[in-house]
Amino acid sequence: MNRILIIDDDQPLGLSFAKILSQEGYQTENAFTGREGIDSVKNKPPDLVILDIRLPDMGGLQVFEVIHDLFPKLPVIIITAYSSTETAIGAIQKGAFDYIYKPFDVPDMLLVIEKAVAAGHCMSSPVDVNPDGEIFSGREALVGSGSSMLEVYKAIGRVSATDATVLIRGESGTGKELASRAIYNHSNRADKPYVVVNCVAIPETLLESELFGYEKGTFTGAVHKRVGKIEQARGGTVFLDEIGDMPLSIQSKFLRLLQENSIERLGGKEPIDVDVRVIAATNRDLEAAVAAGTFREDLYYRLRVVTLTMPPLRERKEDIDALVEYLLTRLSAEMSLANPGITAEALHKIKQYDWPGNIRELSNSMKKALIFNRGAPLLPEDITLDQEKTAQGDTVNQAIAGNLKSWIRALLRTENQERLFDSSLDHVAALLIQEALVMTQGNRSHAAKLLGISRPTLHAKMEKFKIR
Repeated sequence: MNRILIIDDDQPLGLSFAKILSQEGYQTENAFTGREGIDSVKNKPPDLVILDIRLPDMGGLQVFEVIHDLFPKLPVIIITAYSSTETAIGAIQKGAFDYIYKPFDVPDMLLVIEKAVAAGHCMSSPVDVNPDGEIFSGREALVGSGSSMLEVYKAIGRVSATDATVLIRGESGTGKELASRAIYNHSNRADKPYVVVNCVAIPETLLESELFGYEKGTFTGAVHKRVGKIEQARGGTVFLDEIGDMPLSIQSKFLRLLQENSIERLGGKEPIDVDVRVIAATNRDLEAAVAAGTFREDLYYRLRVVTLTMPPLRERKEDIDALVEYLLTRLSAEMSLANPGITAEALHKIKQYDWPGNIRELSNSMKKALIFNRGAPLLPEDITLDQEKTAQGDTVNQAIAGNLKSWIRALLRTENQERLFDSSLDHVAALLIQEALVMTQGNRSHAAKLLGISRPTLHAKMEKFKIR
């Protein structure tokens, strides 16, 4: 259970918010002075600190600096009044995760907290390379000793010691995010922020402000200055997941970051120097995207200074024994279950399947097998493969298929085919989300797991498609 420390001298607010967080599954602790908060962090470091900028005994920024010196990878969310904007921005530039204005909207705050806890986990959880023994259950890892994975390890070793931009390519579920974190963990920026931006999870209208921030008055609702993710990562690493889906309108601004190490906030007139290392990942065919005019050629060449390709699982079946052992050990420890082991027959079934969802699909299959296991070693019938479709899965496919004919007919009639194609993809995504929510009876956490996405991504998509 993730533990959150709230440092705020407003006792009614702090205690009531702690109650809300407890209902969301967090373990909470309150401190009402800066010194009390610092002592609490020293005694037992939490997973996240929520810190009011104004405290009775010392300034919130001073408290932040002490905490940050003690635990530089501990995420801190600053709570501030409008008059404290510049102070909060100063905290961001020194390593705070984010700042929220009072009075805050609880659902929005919960979303920021979820992202902050995930970011803290990424920064403080090293990724092992080809681990063995007891370390299996303790840390996340890139597993495998086949020739293709040995090349990945070599590439990570070579590029980690540099500040070169890295492009990680590979199919979904192959471990691109783990490879990115391994590079970060072994780099000279490992004690600095690691900020993740998913270019698909954030609506296009919000992605630019999320990346670059904005000045007060830039648009309706911009009642204060906002720092973007790139400024938050000063001195550290920015991981841009699914960069192949970055809109053309933003690619030119991102190119400037790579060329000049500077950005401009929306509505800003002066460039802001930033020192960040960029790691990007995509499962898209960028060469085809460049040829189609949906991805800038100059950005493509700027990104591929170093390219690292994660092999699909079907091309590294020699690693399946080690992967299954790792997943069973780690997942059983996470779920507090005994590791039952696996029979040779079940391993044979796993090796005969191509795993189009790669390691993510294998992990989901192992998790399901552990949940329904009765204590004996896993048998072939315990391993559910995608080709063994469930009635629920068929329902989703039938729902999508029911719309394909109408989309195709409309596509043949329209003059703006590209625009309709994009809207059709949105229609598919909205339909999948609706089906997942129906299947899980509205449980968003379970729906996100069913779809193979994070809860923040699900929230963002629901907002984009106006799904209630």
